[in-house]
Amino acid sequence: MTLAEKIIQKMQSLPEDKQAEVLDFVDFLERKLAAEENRAWSEFSLTSAMRGMEDEEDLYSLDDLKEIFHD
Repeated sequence: MTLAEKIIQKMQSLPEDKQAEVLDFVDFLERKLAAEENRAWSEFSLTSAMRGMEDEEDLYSLDDLKEIFHD
């Protein structure tokens, strides 16, 4: 018997209100997994976009910024 089959068998023995709680929990786990996947893709995208920027020449110095925003 697979894990999914064991879960289904146990869930079927629960009252309907408890089955609804199980469904709510499964929905929560799906949302959590999707959020984790989105976070991973965002980190990957940012890392890819920033790749090589550390080798680029700075356009402005700290003195340039102080001059503009210090007034």
